[in-house]
Amino acid sequence: MELLRPSSLEEIPAGNSLLLAGGTEMVPLLRDGILETETLVDIRGIVPRGVKGARIGAGTTLAELEAEQSIPEALREACRLAASPQLRNMSSVGGNLLQSTRCWYWRLKYPAHPSDVAAALLALDARLHTTRRELPIADLYRLPDEANRAVTTLEPGEVILELELPTVEASVYLKAMDRQRWAFPQVGVAAARVAGQVRFGLAGVAPVPWLLTGPEALDAATPLPRTAWKVDLARALVRRALDRL
Repeated sequence: MELLRPSSLEEIPAGNSLLLAGGTEMVPLLRDGILETETLVDIRGIVPRGVKGARIGAGTTLAELEAEQSIPEALREACRLAASPQLRNMSSVGGNLLQSTRCWYWRLKYPAHPSDVAAALLALDARLHTTRRELPIADLYRLPDEANRAVTTLEPGEVILELELPTVEASVYLKAMDRQRWAFPQVGVAAARVAGQVRFGLAGVAPVPWLLTGPEALDAATPLPRTAWKVDLARALVRRALDRL
């Protein structure tokens, strides 16, 4: 396997290569044979990193976001609960948004998206800037089907560069886990008041981060097989999140 370290975005090779930032997601997938490639491209030196006003570089680590006081509380808490300190120090926010789905049967029949950070950014109504376009974070994701198992709309060679946040009046992130700390969410609920409206983002309930139009929408939820219990759990977390707001 070849490792490349390009000095600019224009030098990223086309074809069957994988982009590597923190590597906390990519390396296990390669090790387990779920992903295969002949070329790894280390993009840590060419993707923006850090927080500048309302903009967050895609290379910013979860640990850096957790410590940044200007970041909305929901995003800071989602970063804090996402992983151990060692992983947070390596994981990039851009890579976190592109995590593979998880499930009881290791990404097979009943996949759920595990990103706490994506759910928080969905509730916060963040926008993404890529090498090719600007889009709401909701438009980054798509539900997979038999013809196309992809859960994102990124095109080949398209790279997330920055995230942009609106003015947020209040926000919170709550997470139910199967152990006390640093586990994938059984259900994660982010709530944010943006421009006078309350938005909800859910993690761990669907193959993509799920935008909830309101608490009442859970009454019509169609859970994945064997996950009906998550509806009641989400309902309780949504109530708690509204109280916190």
